[in-house]
Amino acid sequence: MGRFGELFRLLNIQRILIRHGLDEIVFATHLFRPVRFLFYLLPWNWFGNRAKGTHAQRLRRALEDLGPVFVKLGQLLSTRRDMLPEDLADELASLQDSVPPFPGVVARRIIEEAFEKPIDELFLEFNEKPLASASIAQVHAATLKDGRRMIVKVLRPDIEVTIKRDLGLMLFLARQAERYSEDGRRLRPTNVVLELRKTILAELDFMREAANACQLRRNFAGSDKLHIPDIEWPLTCDRVMVMEHISGIPVSDVSSLNAAGIDLKWLAESGVEIFFTMVFRDSFFHADMHPGNIFVSVPDDGKQPVIQLVDFGIASSLSEFDQRYLAENFIAFLDRDYQRVAELHVESGWVPRGTRVDEFEMAIRTVCEPLFDRTIQQISFGTLLLRLFQTARQFGMVILPQLLLLQKTLVNIEGMGRQLYPELDIWKTARPLMERWMSERVGLRGLYRGTRKNIPHWLDRLPELPGKAIDLMERLRDGRIEFQTRSEDIDELRNEIRRSNRRTVVAITGSTFVLAAAIIYGLDGFSPVMLNGAPLLTWVLGIAGLGLLVFSTGE
Repeated sequence: MGRFGELFRLLNIQRILIRHGLDEIVFATHLFRPVRFLFYLLPWNWFGNRAKGTHAQRLRRALEDLGPVFVKLGQLLSTRRDMLPEDLADELASLQDSVPPFPGVVARRIIEEAFEKPIDELFLEFNEKPLASASIAQVHAATLKDGRRMIVKVLRPDIEVTIKRDLGLMLFLARQAERYSEDGRRLRPTNVVLELRKTILAELDFMREAANACQLRRNFAGSDKLHIPDIEWPLTCDRVMVMEHISGIPVSDVSSLNAAGIDLKWLAESGVEIFFTMVFRDSFFHADMHPGNIFVSVPDDGKQPVIQLVDFGIASSLSEFDQRYLAENFIAFLDRDYQRVAELHVESGWVPRGTRVDEFEMAIRTVCEPLFDRTIQQISFGTLLLRLFQTARQFGMVILPQLLLLQKTLVNIEGMGRQLYPELDIWKTARPLMERWMSERVGLRGLYRGTRKNIPHWLDRLPELPGKAIDLMERLRDGRIEFQTRSEDIDELRNEIRRSNRRTVVAITGSTFVLAAAIIYGLDGFSPVMLNGAPLLTWVLGIAGLGLLVFSTGE
């Protein structure tokens, strides 16, 4: 039944693609390539495409019709501007994750099954009419027994089955593309699908999302600029999440912000400061900070407004190595020190050690110098990072997923900031944060910080040092020190020797079988069972021996 379901889904995917005028995608697949001529016989292709819009628009609408996995795929691909044309990446970035709601009574049943209690025992009030509905979950308003207003996020029924089925189909198609297409082998779509599977399966677990929210709330506990809603852990599980209800003006509603008297310059600069604080101070950032997830509260007492974030399903962290890569490269770019940028990449191992620094420097200069033809306020961090990724990829750099998420979020933050305040100088806001981070990790401050961090570990190991030192000196005196050398070449040589030995054993066994067959054949009348004038055992041993010999030459 499962196979029939997959086949039906595959046919439905093709039907949707054809309906949106994307016949060429269907007929370009390996399965339909032999009958590609049918594409030109379809009547709607005789007088131009029947579907309206550009190719990118038609593809975006098709992905929306195909469902949540394909919407998420499009959103993920929109971050890969190093792989896609600019117009297609822009169109995919506008994908809308909005679908009709499922009945509120079903949401009620899911909540009651999750906590094994009637909903009246869990909430004072529960509104079955959803506040919002997306492809993976929908949101309801509720009030706790103590009077606190909350929102309840409920996973769509049976969504796991749908998502896993579509992910399986997507992975199958990606592997076929890599097998039969040169572009597929170059772009490696299986890596994109595997990355998508990791992201979307994480979004299905509301415990993970709740943990992300708590981490961000803890990081900004004392902030007067950012508020992260509180999680009600006793009413949160993998399928249901209960969170503090927030109210505010969507950051995209500029007219309402102006009417409320919000200082847009302060708001834009605060958004940039908050994001770079997440990146460089906390090493943990909200990776889906688009305008739909950002609200601004307006206090009644005339105090400073507060930025509020929601939807914590996608978050990412950076290692100290990633942070240093970003900080040093951004500062070197700002100083137009392209040689230092190239050296940083080689020194850190981001590109192969054999890369010529002068060639890499020239490539970086060629793609980035035009960006500095504008005022510093007009230069985009996100575009700069993208240009760097595109250039480094040509020299063998593998771009890590967390850096792609950061670049995507940075583009969102920049776009939002400049929509609010076109004169926003992102460099002026971000550079002090990066320089402060650098000063804390290099020089005397960095030495002090590292020493203070490692002292407990050193003190724990200190009692062992005298005994280990004495043991080392005794081994040196007696000549009992052994040096172990390992390398990829030596390991490969060992493996080749093992394979050669196996082939030799197989060849000897095959030769023995052939020889035994010849001997038995020579013993006339030895076997009562004959086949075509030869003993049956001769045929068995001969065929087996020849098979082993052939195998030994091709193993």
